[in-house]
Amino acid sequence: MGATAFPRTQTQSFRGNEASFGEFAPFREWSPVMPVLHRTAHTLLWCLGCAAWVSSCASDSGTNTTSSQADGASTTNTASASSTASLVTSTTEGTGGFSASLGTASTTTLGGAGSLTAATSASTSSTSSSMGTSSSAASTSNAGGATVTGTDAGSGGAASTSVTASGGTGTGGTGPLGPTKVWIAGDSTVANGNTPCPTGWGKHLGQYLNDLVTIDNSAVGGRSVRTWLYNVTTEMDDATGECVLQRDGSGEPTLQARWQAMLDNMTSGDTLLIQFGINDGSATCDRHVGIDAFKESYGVMARAAQERGAEPVFITPVSSIACDGNNPRGTRGGYVDATIEAGEEYGVPVIDLHQLSVELYGELGFCPVPGGDVSAETSGPVGDFFCDDHTHFTDSGAITIASVVANALREQPLNLARYVNE
Repeated sequence: MGATAFPRTQTQSFRGNEASFGEFAPFREWSPVMPVLHRTAHTLLWCLGCAAWVSSCASDSGTNTTSSQADGASTTNTASASSTASLVTSTTEGTGGFSASLGTASTTTLGGAGSLTAATSASTSSTSSSMGTSSSAASTSNAGGATVTGTDAGSGGAASTSVTASGGTGTGGTGPLGPTKVWIAGDSTVANGNTPCPTGWGKHLGQYLNDLVTIDNSAVGGRSVRTWLYNVTTEMDDATGECVLQRDGSGEPTLQARWQAMLDNMTSGDTLLIQFGINDGSATCDRHVGIDAFKESYGVMARAAQERGAEPVFITPVSSIACDGNNPRGTRGGYVDATIEAGEEYGVPVIDLHQLSVELYGELGFCPVPGGDVSAETSGPVGDFFCDDHTHFTDSGAITIASVVANALREQPLNLARYVNE
């Protein structure tokens, strides 16, 4: 059998024609390494091709579906963007070689509030997004209150995803500040009230926030959480021990206009502050709210805020002034614990204003209260802080409580924390 003739390689051609190099004779020194360079170039090209193929598959794998919630909110689900980082996002050729940038995924867990934010983004500059062939935006809300928002660019573009557990969307300090709105639900210790008395802390919170914040204080004196939310009758349901709610033709509770206005206008990036628990302990309807119904009502409000991309914050009821000798003591009983438990159950940040206010009264030396209780005749620091009872605040008292709330907000993993003045 005759020998098989193989084609000569380029390197062999160079070797076979050394005499023809002439003035380029120095290239003869490179001829032994030419096969290595040849294989290296092929390997690099193969790697780039594989990376491009994987990136294309990842960008094409998302599936968007849209469903309608019972309250009319639209929901969009994105299947894949949150799970994988972008692969090769940019390639720069230069003299003697190339470089590739790899996207990375990062996850930050914000302590104490059940809130987490995850971001996945490509490392290319913003101009590289023009290479993408398609893009989509998604926002997802599930029954547990979790919200997913993000954008998924097509091949060559950049992808980003934000995932929020049921604790809200707080980043605590990323991105430029833009206009934001604070919605407040509460009772007379929160309401704008009257000048000079009574006034709630919600009236004065704005002076501790920057000019980009708008406040809608819808707190109303004398309200429990349920009379603030719903139209409640004076009839007690013996089976549940709760006040009977008015219902529409479909059996759903009818809403107070203030809550409906929030539902209609609350948007992503807003904050909802909730403080009740002072009037809820009434033994009679319409204000009575049991502990379980109290926590359930807080959950209703939190989920509604989260579904709209807003961050709810639960605030324990501010304490009235009461003393054991020289020491102030708390006065709100089971509704303090119920607020904290609701925060844990629904993954919502909680500000323990009840404890903070008790500590404040001690620092200000309010105990013992002259005459044993606050009245219209009470003078001195206690008389300046409270109205003619032990619960409601004067303007100066409400301003001080507002500063306590603002300082507590600054310590929370919330978008609003960045708006609190130093």
